[in-house]
Amino acid sequence: MSTWVSGGETELAVYEYEVINKSGEIVTGSVEAEQQTQAVDKLKGMGFRIIDLKEERKSAFATLFQFRQGVGIAELALFSRQLAAMLDAGVPLTRALYTLSEQSENQTMSKAVAQIASSVEGGMSLTESMRAHPKIFGDLYIGMIRAGEVGGTLEATLERLSDQLQKDKTLRDNIKSATFYPGVVAGFAVVLLITMLVFLVPVFMGFFPEGLELPFLTRMIIGLSESIRFFWYLYLMVIALLIMGVRYFFRSPTGKRQWDKVKFKLPVFGSLIHKATIARFSRTFATLVNGGIPVMQALETSGATSGSMIVTEEVKGVAEKIQDGKNIAEPLKETGLFPPMVVQMVAIGEETGALPDLLNKIAEFYEEEVATITKGLSSLLEPILLVIVGVVVGIMLVSLYLPIFTAVTQVGM
Repeated sequence: MSTWVSGGETELAVYEYEVINKSGEIVTGSVEAEQQTQAVDKLKGMGFRIIDLKEERKSAFATLFQFRQGVGIAELALFSRQLAAMLDAGVPLTRALYTLSEQSENQTMSKAVAQIASSVEGGMSLTESMRAHPKIFGDLYIGMIRAGEVGGTLEATLERLSDQLQKDKTLRDNIKSATFYPGVVAGFAVVLLITMLVFLVPVFMGFFPEGLELPFLTRMIIGLSESIRFFWYLYLMVIALLIMGVRYFFRSPTGKRQWDKVKFKLPVFGSLIHKATIARFSRTFATLVNGGIPVMQALETSGATSGSMIVTEEVKGVAEKIQDGKNIAEPLKETGLFPPMVVQMVAIGEETGALPDLLNKIAEFYEEEVATITKGLSSLLEPILLVIVGVVVGIMLVSLYLPIFTAVTQVGM
């Protein structure tokens, strides 16, 4: 899945190069790639003749204690806005890049921008210079920058990118705020349950008279407590293997597809995720079309950055049908993923030539919907989650007190 901030799982190596550019000048810099052959292909694709290419070597000790600082959407949005402002003020591109590199507090961003500035100074385009850093600048960002450079509207393109990134961050923050509270309560419930099983159950076991026949629920709680206390390492192994297996499955195409089908049908959260996906798709599509990207390319890129594999695949099918002569609205309707309002707005936009404006209105509508849902979600889920925690704790306490009540009753009789 392409995102604004590329987050590929494969670790990329850094290759330092010395090349001759199209003007016959010697240029040095660095490029990120999985293998040296891919670095060679990238440089040749930029029109360079390679003089020297070697992997940047680091000591084993330095590698062991190195932690790569990521670049977030907010940082990328700020960089885009600052670069646009400096270019609009007449500052040369290389000087603007060097300045932003020096003032960036993020070491990864600072190093990457410095390398980009060096490459641009050596005669490389901004697009190709950014392409050497796929962990920071994703396909969507690169596509927009390319269109801005070709059309001579780089400042306006950077402004649009900054606005898009900021709105995308707001949308993601709304989703996170909706899932944060349930996650905290669920985590608290698990910690409380494990604490009671490890520390409370053994105390109660000392109160049970010998020979007393314990209820099934009590025996089950005691068995679970003993297994956790004496075989905790097995639980850790199983949990670790389970997490690894689930992550591996959901990173595979089949797993992503299955998860997409499930998450859109989840109660409460399914509608929220669906609206957020449509908002992200519409906003990205509008930004790309406004930025001068051809509709076919804009459509496929928007699908890929929607956050849903099902949407990505369906939008590819829509693009193929458009190539066969159909309009955009009809194939979108056939997917069944886009509500009638979206389809109608797209159809009107095609007829009137105001597609980007109407796509932005769709995005604004669904972004407001997501914000409204997330605000009311906490008040809706809070009593439900508290009841669930109370039921779990109550069942455990009843199972522990029940044998004591039974023993007292038998003694009384």
